[in-house]
Amino acid sequence: MNQSGYQLVTDLPEAMRPWRDRPTVWGNVSPSTGAYRLNGAGEYLYYPGGGTEGFDHPVGQAQFGLGCVASYRTETDPARKALFLTRARAQADRLIAQHVEARGGWWFPYGFDFTHAVHSGVDYTAPWYSGMAQGEALSLFVQLSELDALTSVERAAYMAATDGTFASLQVADDGEPWVVNVNSAGYVWIQEYPGAEPGAGDYTYNGMIFAMFGLYDYAVATGDQAAADLYDACATTIARYFPLLRNTRWHSFYCQTHRIPAPTYHQHHINLFTQLHRQTGSPDFAEDVDRLVDDFPAPGVSGTVSFEAGSHTLYRFDTAATGAWSAAKDDALLESKVVSFSQDTAAPASMRRRIHNRGIYYLISAGAYTGWWVGESWSKAYLRGVQLTTIYRPTRTVTFPGDSTPVDTFKVAADGTVTSVKTVSFANPSNAPTDRRAIVNGRPMFQITAGGLTGYWVPASAVTTDAEPAVS
Repeated sequence: MNQSGYQLVTDLPEAMRPWRDRPTVWGNVSPSTGAYRLNGAGEYLYYPGGGTEGFDHPVGQAQFGLGCVASYRTETDPARKALFLTRARAQADRLIAQHVEARGGWWFPYGFDFTHAVHSGVDYTAPWYSGMAQGEALSLFVQLSELDALTSVERAAYMAATDGTFASLQVADDGEPWVVNVNSAGYVWIQEYPGAEPGAGDYTYNGMIFAMFGLYDYAVATGDQAAADLYDACATTIARYFPLLRNTRWHSFYCQTHRIPAPTYHQHHINLFTQLHRQTGSPDFAEDVDRLVDDFPAPGVSGTVSFEAGSHTLYRFDTAATGAWSAAKDDALLESKVVSFSQDTAAPASMRRRIHNRGIYYLISAGAYTGWWVGESWSKAYLRGVQLTTIYRPTRTVTFPGDSTPVDTFKVAADGTVTSVKTVSFANPSNAPTDRRAIVNGRPMFQITAGGLTGYWVPASAVTTDAEPAVS
């Protein structure tokens, strides 16, 4: 299997470690209605149609358990803390009780038949298995084994479960069950939805990355080189196939097999690639995050739009009532008009988002032009302030051009007020560290963290970054 030498960062701050960003909130610690709820033993099961018969759903169980572990780590109320731990252990114990041993590994069966509503070929009769479930169960067992509240015997039992679970991820697709294969080009895949034939599957991106978090947890906890090598190989695969995940200037694709844009997964991809950057320290994945943010930024951004004096074209698009994208309406252009302002002015905007097959636009939310959209265009029309910040860990490097090319850099207050401008130029290309990227007054910028430009933002268009170009 191909490997690029991605190394694991083992000293991540607690908040940046896997699953800490997905806590189970207190109001959801005891779900009792709906399709996913607890049985009398506190075990998270799937009840089709909200009915009375519950089935094992290993991904649901592992994720619910991991969310409870995340909340346990930060909860201060003793009673709540105890219940979070009880819930987490119930899911892990259920997975252990229901596991199947085959081909030298532990496997966690889904207890119901399943046919994917959109993806052809994803059609299973129970029991069936998923690489996403195997990796997430691995994370749950590792994380429970690290909690001091458990006895040494209990922690050892969970570590034993990690060994059996990891063994399932070392099994190839030359027998049943399997969830890992190496494609014809030598790239390894952990299949969320393995196919009926060896090497067949959905090649789902998010499912594989979530499984990788289990490899990270296991490798960091045990020092196991085989787990670190498999993580490296998986990271190599994700980096290689990012161009197929990416859907330039729109929602990214859910899987490689079907290449269907996935609006509900695009922000997941941004979060997952952010974690890959942190877990490996590689700028490759940070660059991928930047591309995804620009392709379809999170639309929950509002504020004040500054208009430069002069003419502006405003648009009405066919959207959901909130201004969000609707598949049925697809941002069809309804009308446009040109307006002119004799002096600089401003208007409130309730949304900033990508309009399909167009650029980034702002939805004006008050005044004479309520309901109209204006395109983001520095310095003609831009949203004031610092938006959609991506924090890099470790820091990255940007390079200023040589040949004495002048570059303007800016200190900016939270409301977008420019408090200082510094123009720099260098005879030779010059490097500077950056710990973040954001949309600053309507432009992607990097903030410099050392030297005479500390605290200044530099437009992304004026510098180059340290990332390797994506493989095409």
